Amino acid sequence: MSIEFISIIVLFASFFTLLLLKVPVAYSIGISTTLSLLLNIDNMPGITTIAQRMTTGIDSFALLAIPFFILAGEIMKSGGIANRLINFAKSLVSSLPGGLAYVNVLASMLFGAISGSALAAASAIGSIMTDRMEEEGYPRTLSASVNITASTTGLLIPPSNILIVYALASGGTASVAALFIAGYLPGILLGFAIMGYVAFIAISKGYARGKRATLFEVWTFFRKAFFSLLLLVIVVGGIVAGIFTATEASVIAVLYAAILSLVYGDMKVKDFSGVLLSSAKTTAVVMFLICTSMAMSWLFSFEGIPEMISSFLLEQLNNKFAIFLAINLILLIIGTFMDMTPAVLIFTPIFLPVVTTLGMDPVHFGIVIVLNLCIGICTPPVGTLLFVGSGVAKVSVTQVIRPLLPFLAIMVIVLMLISYIPEISMFLPNLFGLK
Repeated sequence: MSIEFISIIVLFASFFTLLLLKVPVAYSIGISTTLSLLLNIDNMPGITTIAQRMTTGIDSFALLAIPFFILAGEIMKSGGIANRLINFAKSLVSSLPGGLAYVNVLASMLFGAISGSALAAASAIGSIMTDRMEEEGYPRTLSASVNITASTTGLLIPPSNILIVYALASGGTASVAALFIAGYLPGILLGFAIMGYVAFIAISKGYARGKRATLFEVWTFFRKAFFSLLLLVIVVGGIVAGIFTATEASVIAVLYAAILSLVYGDMKVKDFSGVLLSSAKTTAVVMFLICTSMAMSWLFSFEGIPEMISSFLLEQLNNKFAIFLAINLILLIIGTFMDMTPAVLIFTPIFLPVVTTLGMDPVHFGIVIVLNLCIGICTPPVGTLLFVGSGVAKVSVTQVIRPLLPFLAIMVIVLMLISYIPEISMFLPNLFGLK
């Protein structure tokens, strides 16, 4: 048995063992990578190599966008923007059967898209909508299920931090601008699919309709939410038009959100210290995950793991539809125990060569892998969004699981559609000449 094969066994065995022992993912990745590399290289060079790979892994101008988008999301969560979006969404759909559940979905989509964070959407919208829905007879577990799954749309609809991470992991084969535009239709499709199931529940359970808003009321709430919604146009429009890069757009998003929150009067200058501290903590966690994940990704290339997996899949499954299905199943399993950022950084270099060999566009695969992992963050045992959504709704995770299952099934159906119908993802990039 070669030393390379032994090091691969050590890598995976130590990684999964550490995860089972509930060691944080970033530390699990870093420790297992170091142990594996030390089997191939003398101790000191091995440790030095890990340090170098962690450092160079975040030496990217594009990654500067992440802390700024995180900060922009934190400002929006604290700056009263959520309430304005909820009121606007309510004026549009509250008169339908189960109208408040639609409001939950639509508001989560809007806030998630503007903030670029599913966790921010789940906490900001969930904390408001759960109580409102309970007052009108909706179970808190249903509110939590709707909020958890609908919040994932913000990871597909730009601006999205995870799409920026994928652009980095793809080695430049997928641009941030193309990925941002490609995420619109899949994100909207997912939101409407969730709404479809909500309609089925509302009609079968006989949930009440809300009061129909007049055109004047719709206009009033739209006017109040207009400048919040305008952020999407400024950020994404500027990137697509080539006016500024994703990193520059993230800085503009911070300035815009800060000014808007001050003008609305929902934040004072003194409130920004807490927001800065919260975003700094989140950024530190994300960047440390990226550091260790990039080191493991480099080790995969060093050991030739992507080539081995690619050869195995192409030889054993000569049907591209079967290979796509196998990759989706693997990613769905990975998503249940690994956070999105390391999963994207580690498994993109493994699977991207396989799917591109079979004719899948890197931009299309980016949307597929992100949606796969969106399902993962809604499921135990890791399920960060599941825990946040349940905590905000003040219900236990075990209570949410059963009503959540049909929503997860809807997400899997949408995943299959996006995987096998590339036009859903590629229509807008092709239309705007980004491909």
